[in-house]
Amino acid sequence: MRYYRVTEAGESHVVADDGTETYDLSSVDGGPDTLADLFRAAAMTEHSIDDVARARLDDAEPIDIAGAEMETPVHAEEVWASGVTYEISEEARQEESDDPDVYFNVYRSERPEVFMKATPSRTVGPNEEVGVRGDSEWDVPEPELGVVLHEGEIVGYTIGNDVSSRSIEGENPLYLPQAKVYDRCCSFGPCVASTETVEDPHDLEMTMTIRRDGEAVYEESTNTSEMVRSCEELSSYLTRHNVVPETTVLLTGTALVPSSDFTLRPGDEVEINIEEIGTLFNGVRTV
Repeated sequence: MRYYRVTEAGESHVVADDGTETYDLSSVDGGPDTLADLFRAAAMTEHSIDDVARARLDDAEPIDIAGAEMETPVHAEEVWASGVTYEISEEARQEESDDPDVYFNVYRSERPEVFMKATPSRTVGPNEEVGVRGDSEWDVPEPELGVVLHEGEIVGYTIGNDVSSRSIEGENPLYLPQAKVYDRCCSFGPCVASTETVEDPHDLEMTMTIRRDGEAVYEESTNTSEMVRSCEELSSYLTRHNVVPETTVLLTGTALVPSSDFTLRPGDEVEINIEEIGTLFNGVRTV
């Protein structure tokens, strides 16, 4: 199933989509009020989140979410990200950097690059505007498969946009936090697709389209099979000797990198699609 969090008439709803109908799980007596509640129930009963949701569908009210306001599907206290997990991203990092060997070494090494990306106050949801830094000259969206973790275990997948300042990071790799972590630097959604829905996260078609003044200025696709790391490997390094929050999102890197003559501008529109999950849409503004 795919799980959404929407606001309608000022009320928040957890919605389950079984492929034929959408159901308001929050309408069932006892909730869940959040997707984390569903994760907890599944962990306590040692069932999948889909099993827990299916047991509530008969009592849940159908809901039409077409006109509802989409929110981030889960409240992730921390969003982490991985870098240089695709060959093209390693090449792009080398192109932007005055010290390219550090990226080549990470791409080839046993230990992956894993870094803090965002907190809830820096994260926006579907259809909201992501930000580009006012002190950056070269900014790009980075479409990524997101892994949703509950208590360190993978419970589903989402779509992430890891917006980045390539000019700041290119000056010095130690500037990575400033290139990655700032106001509106991240978006994820529109849903969480369960591990039952996404049968193989390492074989998903991913497409990104960037529109400017209604015209597509970038449109490319790739497949997560091009990743040199697995979701399980990246998650294991995140949680190794590190206590993560109950609900955490880990972005797994990108293979869709616009050329060096492209930079995001305010008013641009970024659309990211990953098969079996959905489409994440965001506008762009300066922060």
